[in-house]
Amino acid sequence: MTYESFVACLAEAEPPTGISLVLQGLWYAGRQQWEQAHTLAQVTDRDQRHNWLHAYLHRQEGDLGNAAYWYRRAGRSVFTGSLTEEWEQLVRAQPEIAR
Repeated sequence: MTYESFVACLAEAEPPTGISLVLQGLWYAGRQQWEQAHTLAQVTDRDQRHNWLHAYLHRQEGDLGNAAYWYRRAGRSVFTGSLTEEWEQLVRAQPEIAR
């Protein structure tokens, strides 16, 4: 799957089948469905990709203290660009997305 095809599938009623929980969370986040995305981010706190998604979602919500905690758990610095830029970076960082 390419980044462009992932963005295009945001218009579908359901996320694509067979994608990771993190990419599903990003699909919901891309559709502004925060609760569904957050539920998927909380599935585990032992995976840095989940933790980065979790950080992004709390930053999106405006809870910067909580976001900072999850960035630390993800082994990342707090993102300083726009939410749109971070969402794109998160999507592109997923193994299912062709580089």
